Amino acid sequence: MNDEQRNLPTPAEKLTPPTPRLSSPAPIQTHSLTAERVAKIVSQSGSARMTALLGIAVVTLFVLVYAFYDQGLPGVEGSSRMEAAREEIYLDTVKRGYNLYEANCARCHGEQGQGGIGPVLNDQGKLLAHLSPAYLHNVLTVGGRYICGDANSLMGVWADSNGGPLNYREIEELIAWMRATKDDVIKVQDPATGEMVEVAGWRDAAYEPAADATPVPACWKDAFAVSPSPSPSGGEPTPAPTDTAGGAGGTYTIVSVGVKFDLTLLEVEANKTFKLVFDNQDAGIPHNVAIHEGSASAVGKELWQGAIFPGIATQTYDVPAFAAGNYSFICTVHPNMVGDLVVK
Repeated sequence: MNDEQRNLPTPAEKLTPPTPRLSSPAPIQTHSLTAERVAKIVSQSGSARMTALLGIAVVTLFVLVYAFYDQGLPGVEGSSRMEAAREEIYLDTVKRGYNLYEANCARCHGEQGQGGIGPVLNDQGKLLAHLSPAYLHNVLTVGGRYICGDANSLMGVWADSNGGPLNYREIEELIAWMRATKDDVIKVQDPATGEMVEVAGWRDAAYEPAADATPVPACWKDAFAVSPSPSPSGGEPTPAPTDTAGGAGGTYTIVSVGVKFDLTLLEVEANKTFKLVFDNQDAGIPHNVAIHEGSASAVGKELWQGAIFPGIATQTYDVPAFAAGNYSFICTVHPNMVGDLVVK
């Protein structure tokens, strides 16, 4: 065997293919990156970027819209969801406080804080300078002895921390009602009819006392030596026109019975001064008699006021003459004590 025969491949070597240099499958290796395929890849990449940008824009717009919805539009009052939610929660607190007041306090202080066995609570001068949340909290926590140092005060302890019936949350709700403003309107059920009615708070947030307004002392028994709030003009009540030429018109007596007058109709002569004897039968509770325009069902402007004094005592007022007409007589401390005065 010559050299050429030794170098010839065997039949088996001829059938064995060469080892490929790429490890990817054959179908992949057979497709080249054409211009058309490059354009398609670029197009798909651009579409993906646009989709991503559009998604970001949608999310950003949603965040902005929700922020305005949640926080409100700048300069637009009442457009905030959070503000509306806070107002709803606050009014719900005021409503629960109203129910607590009607159930526990109205029998002494009146359904609208006008007073009764206990002192007036709805007076604007007292609400401004005296009946602060902190003061009310102290009174409800330790009772009436905090006010006048009276160990026998009828005002009991209401906080359960000192043996009272109300927990801390109910104390806060009760104070919220007593400090609610006239703009705070709640819907409650009328106990007489069962219908839902609107009730507003007592406090006038815009109230400003006159320069000569009398300060409200700490003890409510001393607070009514004069009217807690000044007359609308800021000075002394203006009496009705008088004509003393007619002489005296006699003497009349009015007696306080609890937180009511013993009579609801008083008739006097026109254009004559008269004496009014007021017999205060309530021990330690201040009352008086004042003359107002209007009838007992529609009391108007105060025309004359008798001095306020605590019972048990009797005081005689010299009342100026009034022209013929219909008036009302009323207790300044307890406006629910009212009657009709007919001058004829």
